Amino acid sequence: MKLSPTALKEFLDQKVEQYNTLDFIATDPIQIPHQFDHKEDIEIAGFLTATIAWGNRKSIITNANKLMNLLGNSPHDFVLHHETHHLEKFDGFVHRTFNSIDLQYFMTALKHIYTQHNGLEQLFKTHSTDTSILPAIAQFKSIFFEIEHPHRTTKHVSNPLNGSAAKRINMWLRWMCRKDHTGVDFGIWKTISPSILSCPLDVHSGNVARKLGLLTRKQNDAKALKELDDSLRKLDPNDPVKYDFSLFGLGAFEKF
Repeated sequence: MKLSPTALKEFLDQKVEQYNTLDFIATDPIQIPHQFDHKEDIEIAGFLTATIAWGNRKSIITNANKLMNLLGNSPHDFVLHHETHHLEKFDGFVHRTFNSIDLQYFMTALKHIYTQHNGLEQLFKTHSTDTSILPAIAQFKSIFFEIEHPHRTTKHVSNPLNGSAAKRINMWLRWMCRKDHTGVDFGIWKTISPSILSCPLDVHSGNVARKLGLLTRKQNDAKALKELDDSLRKLDPNDPVKYDFSLFGLGAFEKF
């Protein structure tokens, strides 16, 4: 599908309006952090939900709800105040390859970040550049695993500087940093500009982006992410990742 730059922007902007609505929440994992009002509850619930956001969407939502129940539906309070023996309640939790060992460590690592690094937003703000959030994602992984950890768990946090598109973390960062009139994304991280965010790149968004000429690279990796980011920033330099709604909606719902 070959469109002029002006026609392409008009088409994608219309699809943003179509899919970036409150109706989107009902079928999307973003509904999990929408259960909370407190900033830290939202960001922790969002991070944990995004971490397991691969596979069947109903299964993702079901298991994310189970996870919130295990945290007493108070994610921040649990992270800050849990002791080692409290982690035993996670025995048996599993979502695909993410299991109770991983979840137990995630609680330990998050407690370390809130008590030693001034929380998640500050960590990402400190290590972002004026033009990209990707260096902060890489540093986040380094800090997340700077304390003793099971080796198996490192695969559940991506590093875009090692070739990954880091789809799930970029999705979570969209939730945290974007603010729009519809109320889908939260925009609770005021210190990070949406202009430096990267689009969550997956099968749906990648295939649609290629059909629209926004992406030529065949693999959904870090190089493809850079190419897609460059294309989307030409369409809207202030809020490029709003087009995630267009690309995902066209791919997942319209089979574009």
